[in-house]
Amino acid sequence: MVLAAVGLLALAASPSPVSASKAAPKTNDNPLCSRLGKEIQASSGAQMFCYGSQPTGNGVVRGTPGASFGPNSNAARPSEDVSPAGVQAYGQSEVSIAATGNYVVEAWNDATGFFSPCPSPLHKEELTGFGFSNDGGSTFVDQGGVPVSDCNSAVAFGDPSVEAYTSGGTSYFYISSLYDSPFFNGPSQLALNACTVVGSGSSATLSCNNAIPAASSSECSPFGFCSFLDKEFLAIDATRGLLYMSYTEFGIHRGTAFGVIKLAVCDIGNGAMGGTAASPVCTPGSAPTSYLTLSRTSQCENEGAYPAVDAATGDVYVAYEHNWATNFFSFKCAHQVTSNVVNFVDASCLTLPVASCSGPTAVNRVTVISMDAAFIPGYNRFPASDFPRIAVSDQNGSVSIVWNDARNHPLGDILLESYDLQTLSRVQTNPVQLNAAATSGGMNFMPALRGANPNGNLDVSWFSRTNANSTLTDVSFAGGVNPRTHHPVTSNSVVTTQSSDWNAVSSDIIPNFGDYTDNYVDGFRSYVAWSDGRIGEPQPFDAHR
Repeated sequence: MVLAAVGLLALAASPSPVSASKAAPKTNDNPLCSRLGKEIQASSGAQMFCYGSQPTGNGVVRGTPGASFGPNSNAARPSEDVSPAGVQAYGQSEVSIAATGNYVVEAWNDATGFFSPCPSPLHKEELTGFGFSNDGGSTFVDQGGVPVSDCNSAVAFGDPSVEAYTSGGTSYFYISSLYDSPFFNGPSQLALNACTVVGSGSSATLSCNNAIPAASSSECSPFGFCSFLDKEFLAIDATRGLLYMSYTEFGIHRGTAFGVIKLAVCDIGNGAMGGTAASPVCTPGSAPTSYLTLSRTSQCENEGAYPAVDAATGDVYVAYEHNWATNFFSFKCAHQVTSNVVNFVDASCLTLPVASCSGPTAVNRVTVISMDAAFIPGYNRFPASDFPRIAVSDQNGSVSIVWNDARNHPLGDILLESYDLQTLSRVQTNPVQLNAAATSGGMNFMPALRGANPNGNLDVSWFSRTNANSTLTDVSFAGGVNPRTHHPVTSNSVVTTQSSDWNAVSSDIIPNFGDYTDNYVDGFRSYVAWSDGRIGEPQPFDAHR
């Protein structure tokens, strides 16, 4: 049985996956794929679902000094990225990271799954890979793919998000993924793997359970094609034992076809649904319903949803981009402003197992001067994104988003806008620029923001280029940003100890450097994760300070 239904031998731009049952060419004729790149755009996971592997490039590097961050660590092991037949895979991108104490997990899209049969050692057939560190992110053990009990029925298709949780003295991690049939039929799902840290200290290891569905298609046609769930991300309410997942559902009906933003929830110790930290219970899970819908139907695309939790109240905030990509290729949307939308959901709404409201409690939005029509040299997909990342600061009474924006110069800056908690009243009259003068001439894109530090301040990281005419790329960092500031940041740190030349990196995967970067705040320690090309292929790196 060959998992290469997800993309084995698909070594060209046109899709030609291989049937898992007959090892013969099979086209992914899911309706989503015929619309992808024409009517809608979608995530790296959706690209893998539709097209399989897509090789590009080769590789060289350049050095750049780091500042205030420790060494850069590769969370993967390239020697593990070899199929049972001896095929070397090129591409581990689109990373997420979380930490608790000295335990760190980083996850990524893993091209090894394109070439590995079902089943393979270390679950190499899965397109979500991950690594575990028991020394604060200094070194990692590449664990292969996330466990899936029956890879002939469903496969983890990447787009990972990672969250961390400590309960009863034991540490847990949750890794979410797109979770779909290798035959491209039936309901689309999102799932998570619950992982438990076993042992302690330098001898600690990570044990992960089988994938648990957290959301499923709410629309299916009589022909067996269903809506597609995309771009999921996690946020945790450790106080109440709840794990939230925001995502986009691309429906099969006219009113939902351009993406509806939704929210799912898992009991990881709350008790309302019988879930535990090691064995979450999620709603809607595999049911063809939705827990909570946050966006209205639209002919302009909604995508890039990210959640945040107010630990003090249990309120949830979700931000996403409206009119992404349709702003330049859809006549219907050419006159509609592109915006990043912030939703507030009161904790009283978030009852289990069914939400007690039908939508967000309050909504606000900020106009975006979009970079999605930009061709980013060395980045092997089009279009780019302006997706917002979001974090709550109880100490400052604010919820903040960051995104890349072309209003100040065409190659983009990283902007911050904050809102008062619950009311979503705007804090700043105009968004605040976070990238300092050193990077204000080159490109700045894909910012990451996950949470506030114990002082209530924000750590933001992003891809940066100091030279407008170069593809040499680093990761920059603005630390300790007060979310209520009205003043631009005047200096940044450089996280990377070597630059990557995106025009010279070999990759079997699109996007070669992912659709997003990530960071994570654990107390006053900040972790940054990104896809890095310094060895000549995309790898999942991290650094911390």
